[in-house]
Amino acid sequence: MAGDGPAVALIHAGICDSRMWEPQWAGFARDHRTIRLDLRGFGRSELTPGPFAHARDVATLIEELGVERAALVAASYGGQVAMELAVARPDLVEALVLADTSLPGHDWSAPVRAVFAEEEAAMERGDLDAAVEAILRFWVDGHGRPPEAVDPEVRERVRVMQRRAFEFQLPIYQDPKKDEEEELEPGWADRIGTIWAPALVLVGEHDVADFHQLADRLARELPRATAGTVAGAAHLPSMERPADFDQRVLAFLAEHQTR
Repeated sequence: MAGDGPAVALIHAGICDSRMWEPQWAGFARDHRTIRLDLRGFGRSELTPGPFAHARDVATLIEELGVERAALVAASYGGQVAMELAVARPDLVEALVLADTSLPGHDWSAPVRAVFAEEEAAMERGDLDAAVEAILRFWVDGHGRPPEAVDPEVRERVRVMQRRAFEFQLPIYQDPKKDEEEELEPGWADRIGTIWAPALVLVGEHDVADFHQLADRLARELPRATAGTVAGAAHLPSMERPADFDQRVLAFLAEHQTR
């Protein structure tokens, strides 16, 4: 945690961990009580035996910190966690920022299914480096961009974070029965229209078409959503274009959070 003021919880993407928010850390903490966390199986949070729900973990953390309500700033899979929490515990969620966010049940395109299959095959044979490179090539490089068009520091930071997560998650890829993740609120994705918290939906210009479609859907179905595209970024606009991302998000929070 850092800073003081309205609470903001940063929920990382599924290809990263809490370190992805380093560009935002100092700026957000100037006017907000800023919290970042590692979901189970990422960063410094190991997977432990037994059933769990990421949204429940986030709710528990917010309550244990004595925070009454927080804005959730989330990326990719972290956006799913944030929306599930907003459905299950609307009392805890003051506002949502959803960057390149996925939804359960989305009909993924052939290119996305192919990279999922490539990642899974590499993990099943224990080749973590190949799995990481598939992730970097597809999600960090983005649609229509060669690797050299991406900041090498961003690429390297994601490589380190994703490999760490794969080290935790390797047993699940090799034995799917070990996956004990569950939903805090079963069927929550069919109820996003009940989320009354204001939401800012962002998508990177160079992200794959699926995430532009998902952003359009969220903008339609979330009752109080506004939407925008971050130019010059793929799946991780907060890392690739932090100045643009921060300006949009902080302005949104200033409008929708109470002190």
